[in-house]
Amino acid sequence: MVSPAAAPTAHRVGSSGFRRVTAAVCCAGIASLAGMYCTQALLPALSAYYRISPAVSALTISLTTGMVALCIVPASVLSERYGRTPVMLTSAVASSVIGMLLPFSPNLTLLIVGRALQGMVLAGVPAVAMAYLAEEVHSSSLGAAMGRYVAGTTVGGLIGRLIPSIVLDISNWRVALLASSLTTLAATVAFAVLVPRSRAFTANAANLGATLQNLRTHLRNPMLFKLFSLSFVLMGGFVSVYNYLGYRLTAQPFGLASSTVGLLFVLYLAGTWSSTFAGRLADRRGRAFVLAVALPVAVIGLLATGPHAMGVIVAGLGVFTAGFFAAHTVASGWVGAVAHHDRGPAAALYMFGFYLGGSVGGAVGGLVYSVGGWPATVTFVAALLLTALLLAGLLVRDNRSATLRTA
Repeated sequence: MVSPAAAPTAHRVGSSGFRRVTAAVCCAGIASLAGMYCTQALLPALSAYYRISPAVSALTISLTTGMVALCIVPASVLSERYGRTPVMLTSAVASSVIGMLLPFSPNLTLLIVGRALQGMVLAGVPAVAMAYLAEEVHSSSLGAAMGRYVAGTTVGGLIGRLIPSIVLDISNWRVALLASSLTTLAATVAFAVLVPRSRAFTANAANLGATLQNLRTHLRNPMLFKLFSLSFVLMGGFVSVYNYLGYRLTAQPFGLASSTVGLLFVLYLAGTWSSTFAGRLADRRGRAFVLAVALPVAVIGLLATGPHAMGVIVAGLGVFTAGFFAAHTVASGWVGAVAHHDRGPAAALYMFGFYLGGSVGGAVGGLVYSVGGWPATVTFVAALLLTALLLAGLLVRDNRSATLRTA
């Protein structure tokens, strides 16, 4: 692979190539996240329609993210052989097609199976996007590029949740899901039009033995392993908050309508801003500094969702979202900086931990919420964030030691 720092044609901030590449991956992020979380705002409606518990309803999310996690490494291997953009395009198109069919599922079983299948094909975008940016964008601009990609995922997450929640108030969950799928299709078309061909990619034969060796090498790297673990706990906490806060707010004493609860997803825009800002700040002040600020911010926001005061809950959720996306932006960009070779498998392992955390954390969070309600859920997520703080501290220590050794 060509190192972005060494490639003379690598895109830099301000160039037309940089704008086109980042716009394309932003659209890919919108399509993938809107498709991935299109049923999250519908969980209470699905529980009522099928008479199932929150944990069972959440399978339409946790199985999707779980299949994304399981298929990320194979998708990364395919991208090493066939190219970054073909794999991302195939993934986005296949996901959009499945998304258009999901609203017509005749029963819960087929809906859940369809969501699992959608997760399988969705894996191509998150598996490849980070490696694609690391190859095409100059190292001095990688933080800004990663921030734009993560910003796209926040917009996708917002659209995938907000549109169904609004439509649900005037129709049923099937029409709401169809409306979200149409939006995902539009983002996929925009990605296909905008994405340029890779200029710094060199194809490698898909060799299972070599791939496994690369994965083992990355897992034995102490800094990378901590980053993979960090992605797991971060996403587990984030999905738990957004999965089950809707149940709390639609129940008493709040009793809010689905469309009103759906408006909370507008707070994803806090993540859109924070991811872009964190990417630029990391380029200037360093990743360790931004991570050390973002995680305590997320903890403060989480704790603010505990009281029975709507204004405080809204403010807390916004702060929590901003902190999460800032931390995710920095951690994901750090992977590309630490992995000096075979960035595709390294990025795939990070995203494997990310979506596996969403699947496992979301499922466990459902059980926690069923047993202890929102206070127990806050305690569970707080434990995950404290683990993330510990990992961040170890990362800062490792980074300082590596810098001293280099000096």
